[in-house]
Parts: sequence; C-alpha cells; structure tokens
Amino acid sequence: MRRQNPLRSTRMQKATPYAHLNLNVRGMKQSATVAINERSNALIAEGRQVYKLGLGQSPFPVAAPVVQSLRDHAHEKDYLPVCGLRALRDAVAAYHHRTDGIERTGDDVLIGPGSKELMFLLQLTYYGDLVIPTPAWVSYAPQARIIGRRVELLETSQADGWQLSPARLEAFCAQDPERPRLIILNYPSNPTGGTYRLDDLRALAKVAKKYRVVMLSDEIYGELHHKGQHVSIARFYPEGTIVSAGLSKWCGAGGWRLGTFLFPPDMRWLQDAMAAAASETYTSTSAPIQYAAVTAFQPSDEIEEYLVRSRRILGALGRWCHRTLTAAGIRCASPTGGFYLFPDFSAFQQPLAGRGVFDSAGICSALLDEAGVAILPGSEFGRPASELTARLAYVDFDGQAALDAVAELPREAAITEGFLRKHCPRVTTAIDAMCRWLPR
Repeated sequence: MRRQNPLRSTRMQKATPYAHLNLNVRGMKQSATVAINERSNALIAEGRQVYKLGLGQSPFPVAAPVVQSLRDHAHEKDYLPVCGLRALRDAVAAYHHRTDGIERTGDDVLIGPGSKELMFLLQLTYYGDLVIPTPAWVSYAPQARIIGRRVELLETSQADGWQLSPARLEAFCAQDPERPRLIILNYPSNPTGGTYRLDDLRALAKVAKKYRVVMLSDEIYGELHHKGQHVSIARFYPEGTIVSAGLSKWCGAGGWRLGTFLFPPDMRWLQDAMAAAASETYTSTSAPIQYAAVTAFQPSDEIEEYLVRSRRILGALGRWCHRTLTAAGIRCASPTGGFYLFPDFSAFQQPLAGRGVFDSAGICSALLDEAGVAILPGSEFGRPASELTARLAYVDFDGQAALDAVAELPREAAITEGFLRKHCPRVTTAIDAMCRWLPR
C-alpha cells in the first residue's frame, strides 16, 4: 500500500497547519512593526487616510556623502570577508573611539546585514539566558524563543522612566549569581524615547561586572540623542559590553541592512563563534553597502551637520507631541532621543471600557479604524495586555523638506509649533486626531 506524503495532504494541512513546524516557531506571527506597516499600506491602497506612526523608520534621506559613496562603489561584486570589509571595520572602531572613548581596533568589529541579524547570531552562539527590561523592542524575545533560549523579562515602571534600575538588576542577578546571562540595554529607547543618566550607567555597569553578565548595549539610536550627548555603558564596563550600532536610524538607511558589533578583546571567542555561524548563513554583507558605509563612519563636516539638523527636528517634534498628548490627559514621558513616545491611556480606562476598549491592542485597533492613526500596542513590547500603553513613532513627514527648512533657521533659534505644523503636518495632524478621539 502506498504511503501518503503528509506534506501533500490537504486534509492534514487543514487540520494541523503548523504540524511540521519547529516547536519554537509554531504559532509565531509576523513582527509587529513590519505588520503594522503592511496593514497601513493596505488601507492606504484602499483609499483610507492613514497616519503611519507605527513603523520606526527614519524620515530622513540617507546622508548625501554616503549615497555618493554607494554610487562610486556600485561595481563592487566580490564576496567580502565574513567579519566585514577591513576598511569598514577599522572605520567603525575609530568611530567608537572618537564618539565613545572606547579603545578598540578593527579586529574587534563584526559587520552584518543589519544589527537584527547580528543579535540573532549572538543568541544562537551564546549559551546564557536572555534578560530584557520591558518595555523593549519587539524582536528581542521572539529571536530567543526561535532559538530556544530562556527569556527573563524585567518589568520597569513609568515612575522610573521605564528604565532598569541598578537595584532591580542586582536583586534579579542575586537569585542565581553564577547563572550565565545576556542582558540587553537599549537606549535611547525603542519604544520610550528615554535614555540613562551617567550615574545610572555607572551603577548598572557595576552590577553587571559583579555578576559577570554579558551586556549587549543596543545603541542604534545613540547618534539621535536630541542633544548629541549619548554615552555608551561600555565606558564603564568595557570588558563585558558588546556595542550594537548600524546605519538604519541615524543615517536613514534602514533598507540598506548594515549593522555593526563592537566586542571587548577578551570576547574574541564569542566573536569568532558568531563569524563561523555567519559563514554558514549569510556568508557576507553586501559589498557596495559596506564600501559606502566606510564614508558614514568617517569624520565628516557634512554628515555632522546632517545629524545636527536631524536632532533639532526630532527633539522639537518629540517635545511638541509630548506636550500635546499630556495636555489632553495622556501620561507620557518626554523623549530624549530617537523618535518614539510611549503614551499611557490609563486615565481613560473607564470611558474606553464603555466603548468596548479594554486593552492596548483594542486602543490601537480603534485608533486606526476610527481616527486613521496607526500605532502599536504596549503588549507587543513586553507589557501586560491589560496595560493601556502604546508606542508611537513620530516619523510620518518629509525628512528632506524638513532638513532643508531647518537649514534656513539660525542655529540658536527655537523650532516653533508653526514650523512643525508646516513641515511635519502629518505628525501634528495625527496627534491632534488622537487627542480628539479620546473619550470624555
């Protein structure tokens, strides 16, 4: 009797659609940030007015010198070394020395097709638990679950600015002092827009060193600190901190997919293990992109001016959004970097319940359907579903036009509400629409 191939059995596929999937992947859904962008685009294609405050993509164009460098190197076609182009690795090391005061060489740098891929390889090769302060970026925990790693979520509070306190980290690590752990610290934060004070970084570093924790410092938004004052925790825990960065946020090149890891020299064993895994997966990062990235990480007056203008716009727009939302009764911490806010709608819990909205997912669904504003529920960032929080990315504006306009202002001049309404109209309109949507 001929045996039936279960992969070709329509009946079995309908009955158990995930039957042949890895248990770590079974039931997983698409990344929330990707999904909200695709849903927003689908609604726009149907003729709906949608304000896209869901996907955290830089509104600014790729810095002009980097674009020109890509044109100049478009002919590069060879496979590059797994660890990355030597000139780029040297440039990244020099960049971190220049901006963070961290003494490293190109030998301590690993280049990958986006920092997201490098984070996945890190969790694949390192054997410890993953520890994540929440709220946190949507892909940290799912990556760990795909691999089968244990995930520990450390809840923070709005009262503490959604930041991990040294005391909380100490209490957690002390429960099992010898357990190997990988802790992710992301700041300026996605999703809150907050950052850490120097004293807190020093204290967190002291705890991490005490328990020999591997610290992954996700500093992809570091250059977008609104005052240009980002400080890496690697200054205080250099022997145990891996610094993650790339081109996606500060250089406006998310789709280019280039990420960087800077390792302590004593973690060469871990870097080599990641490189070995990379050689069997993506082989190497796109050659033209790597050559262009050398320009991005080298000192440049033009790129520095690009960053100054970007920070001015994002800082002013973030403060305006914060003031407007809090004036309407929404609790929200003021952002200090990046382009995110993490509003809390708990003050409206009872009237929202009267409209059939009971959780963060319900808020976001109603906002999109009724006001055309796309944001993401706090539950996607590791918060309890019943907590009425959400993430808002204030990026739906023409970045090039805004950069050109701010260039006409004196460096010391404040950016006014009138400027923001003229040059970031979709964001200001979306915030106004959110405030009008609130139940009274």
